[in-house]
Amino acid sequence: MICSTCFRHCQLQEGQIGFCRARQNKGGKIICANYGYVTSMAIDPIEKKPLALFHPGSTLLSIGSYGCNLDCPFCQNFQISRMAKSSDANFVSPEKIRDMALQAKQTQSNLIGVAYTYNEMLCSWEYVRDCAQLIHKAHLLNVLVTNGTASLDVLDEILPYIDAMNIDLKSLNAQTYASILHGDLNQTMAFIEKAIPACHVEITTLVVPGMNDSESEIDALTHWISQQDPNIPYHLTRYFPRYQMDTPATNISTLYRLKEIAQTHLHHVFVGNV
Repeated sequence: MICSTCFRHCQLQEGQIGFCRARQNKGGKIICANYGYVTSMAIDPIEKKPLALFHPGSTLLSIGSYGCNLDCPFCQNFQISRMAKSSDANFVSPEKIRDMALQAKQTQSNLIGVAYTYNEMLCSWEYVRDCAQLIHKAHLLNVLVTNGTASLDVLDEILPYIDAMNIDLKSLNAQTYASILHGDLNQTMAFIEKAIPACHVEITTLVVPGMNDSESEIDALTHWISQQDPNIPYHLTRYFPRYQMDTPATNISTLYRLKEIAQTHLHHVFVGNV
């Protein structure tokens, strides 16, 4: 069976799990093997997603599972993104997520909904869809944090229920995506283009020294974003050594220099993790 969730199109034998560690061939069907298994949950400020211009000052019930369809050597959440199912993951039904969000709102009046975050939650897009439908029926909002490499068919499934997204655009260099991230730049660009008219979109670039921190890289990347909409909020985020990469953290002065370049194309540019 071929999994059509993302650009990888993993060919899976019976019982085999895909690259993402979240999808499996079971009984002749590709299923979401991590459906409902939550590894991380917290009440987060919306600015942590990061979303700067979508209900600022509010909070979200943030949930994450395990698995990711990329393998970035600098992954900041590798403990869950690169793990397989373990005893650390607890099953939480979509109905329970709704109830927990409503309960949290009783004590935090600024809570506006649920964020699907921490790992690549579109590897379990069915769970996101099912939770998000219930959250909307409860008159709350849905926020998705994603690497933007899911198929456009998957995007179609969730878009009616997603109110805001933060999408990673890690580089505008196809070779960087292919050789370092094991990803697909064209898929990410197509995902962003389709998401922009449908919901509030903000874009983040984790600035990694020696990979995407050149002035020419950020100039080209933010120029492309401006061609979609110059009002899209853009976040330049500081990298710290994690997972397989021990390169020193991004120089703060580099981030602010790149911010000046980004502002020649975009109206709303933010620096994070400084």
